[in-house]
Amino acid sequence: MLDFEKTLSPILYEAGRIMTDANLCGDSVAEKGADPANLVTVYDVAVQKYLIDQLKARYPQASFIAEEKDNDPAVLQDELCFIMDPIDGTTNFVHDYHHSAISLAAFSYGEAVFAAVLDPYQNELFTATRGGGARCNGKPIHTKARDLAYAIVAYGTAPYYKDLTQKTFDTVKAFFNVTSDVRRLGSAALDLAYLAAGRNDIFFEFMLSPWDIAAGQLLIKEAGAKITDMDGNEIDFSRPSPVFAASAELYDQAFSVLKKTVS
Repeated sequence: MLDFEKTLSPILYEAGRIMTDANLCGDSVAEKGADPANLVTVYDVAVQKYLIDQLKARYPQASFIAEEKDNDPAVLQDELCFIMDPIDGTTNFVHDYHHSAISLAAFSYGEAVFAAVLDPYQNELFTATRGGGARCNGKPIHTKARDLAYAIVAYGTAPYYKDLTQKTFDTVKAFFNVTSDVRRLGSAALDLAYLAAGRNDIFFEFMLSPWDIAAGQLLIKEAGAKITDMDGNEIDFSRPSPVFAASAELYDQAFSVLKKTVS
């Protein structure tokens, strides 16, 4: 297997510097489809271009699925396909919240083989290799075994899908009533990386794009947790999908809370 971690880490750190050196002003921020919840900046585009250019130079046969480009989901079945979100948590980024990440996953014939989520503000690089475990800055990470009453639930609000608002907050309330607390931090990639590292225990969002979760799902699996759609099936990375994840110890119990709320 290709040593993606050794090759890609310096590229990701350099891309992270584009984020941390950003000067957001004037026309550097735009709305997609006149939706103030769906923002893009010149830095999303710059990070994506840098990553694709660097990856093409090293893997000329590679295909790409990325947030800021037109995509053909069929390339997921290619020998090598990278799925990327140049800045996951763009709204946080625009507001100088310092909680955004670069998410990059390598797929081969439809299966994730490598994942990386970089938080350039905390200088944390979460990585996973299929069959090789998950790491943060090179140190192995694992989910924590906690009882539901002591669990922290991270969630996303699917802000581009306002028809899911009621369902989302009904579910938040249901989990808030049976767990330690809930968190809405604004980056699904980091929410999943944090679950892999044992910082939270459950995650859900009723609709996410493939680039939001492609890296996080491998981190989750390699850290010993479980991730599915809302029906308990494997996630289909060819289209947007609902996502539910939890530590192995909590998945069944937490999934039961979810289904009682949304059924």
